[in-house]
Amino acid sequence: MQRALLADVQSFLRFYARFPIGDGAHAPLDFARMAPALPIAGALIGATGAASLFLARICHLPALVCALVAVAVLTLATGALHEDGLADVADGFGGGATGESKLAIMRDSRVGTYGALALCFSVLLRVAALASLFERSVALAAGALIFAGALSRVAGLAPMMRLPTARADGLGATVSAPSREFWTRAWLVAAGFGLAPWLGGAGLIQIAVAIFAAFVVAALITNLAKKQIGGYTGDVLGAAQQLAEIAILAALSAG
Repeated sequence: MQRALLADVQSFLRFYARFPIGDGAHAPLDFARMAPALPIAGALIGATGAASLFLARICHLPALVCALVAVAVLTLATGALHEDGLADVADGFGGGATGESKLAIMRDSRVGTYGALALCFSVLLRVAALASLFERSVALAAGALIFAGALSRVAGLAPMMRLPTARADGLGATVSAPSREFWTRAWLVAAGFGLAPWLGGAGLIQIAVAIFAAFVVAALITNLAKKQIGGYTGDVLGAAQQLAEIAILAALSAG
């Protein structure tokens, strides 16, 4: 079972990040079975940003610069996979008049005004929240990135759990949604990574609020996707992850 879990984590890392792991082949992702491994992979991705925070701190960089470096490292580590989804969703939902036109815009590789603004707000909000955490404690900011990396990727599956695919092709049509049992296990594993910010000084109430915020944001983007395009796409999953990550960091930075 441990070997299977490790293999699943590696598969997620090869898909969600650009780490040189294994033979480099992208094995098909079976979310129906592999969901509990996703938060572990997400935490490892978040750990790259956490490591960059400590390195930036050693260089005596200001909190804002350290936070920007961490977000930049995370973006490089994932190849801007989730940011691309957020931009496409913002362009499609904001610029399309019908469901078909929204899907067509989302498939267009060009970034429009809505997408550009969404990316700007995403980066600014994450950097601001992370800088606030960093000023309180480097360990707290690092723990928050690990926790957010794990929890946001589980929250990002919410549209898959409640909606049909919006297209007959694409990512959404090639993977199967996890059962409620496996999704619940994934949430529990992700919540367990709340130990990271707790060790850094976050309160249990803050961690609980962060979990609740991630769940609420995931539900909101799911309902929005249902109204806009009648289902989900890979871009919608990416947007859900980004918004959940913002909500988690914001919740931990409050107070």
